[in-house]
Amino acid sequence: MSEAIKNRYDFVFLFDVKDGNPNGDPDQANLPRADAENQEGLVTDVCIKRKVRNYVMLKHELKSPYDIFIRQGNVLNPIIKSSGKETEDRQIKLKKEYYDIRTFGAVLSTGEKGEGAGTVRGPVQFTFSRSEDRIYQAEHSITRCAVTTEKEAKAQEAREHASTFGRKSTVPYALYRMHGFISAVDAIKTGFSGTDLDLLWESLINAFEHDRAAARGEMNPRKLIIFRHSGHLGNARSGELFNKISIRKNVELPRNFSDYEIVFDKKVPEGIEVIEKL
Repeated sequence: MSEAIKNRYDFVFLFDVKDGNPNGDPDQANLPRADAENQEGLVTDVCIKRKVRNYVMLKHELKSPYDIFIRQGNVLNPIIKSSGKETEDRQIKLKKEYYDIRTFGAVLSTGEKGEGAGTVRGPVQFTFSRSEDRIYQAEHSITRCAVTTEKEAKAQEAREHASTFGRKSTVPYALYRMHGFISAVDAIKTGFSGTDLDLLWESLINAFEHDRAAARGEMNPRKLIIFRHSGHLGNARSGELFNKISIRKNVELPRNFSDYEIVFDKKVPEGIEVIEKL
């Protein structure tokens, strides 16, 4: 394993969706998530973390040290229990084996007394992604010509048209902005390395490419701007750096990424290196 990173990072990630649902809300009939006050679209941090995890699984096939702890099918308590007798021993082993624990952290006190391993605070944190404009939550009826029972067949024949099968919700178009933070202080505690960092950038850029589904429409990464601090505590406040990037729309109703203009003031404070991945 490579040594832990020694520099703090902040970053801005832009991605868009066209005719798809980037993150449905189960409390709202799976409509695309939106701010109740201003109807700006939202995508949770958990959603993007899931895509990062999925990409790492595809690339490294669950092999240590890039196994994924939080994934479908994993029974967590036995894994935690088998990783050692003491909390510290368990954490050390789990952090070495699982990429997502080193990166995002994890709550490891999930079982009965003696099975837990405390909590690991991850160095990488995402905000909710928020759309640049209000979104329109479009709903579409879905029909089918095939049926599953004789009763449905007779009812369909009487109506002489395809039966309604369900509904589908989409966003016609939206550009989303997510902020991220990487703490060198927490990276030392989990062992998050330069190799892990490179894999994070790679995952963000490629995650949508391997997560295609009819419900999600077209989702694409558009811009990844990274601020690398020269020290572990940082050389500027995150908000100060994020304000260097603004987004202007060139039309009243954007329907493509080209309808926006990314304005980037590259006069950053001393000790900050700007890295653009897209």
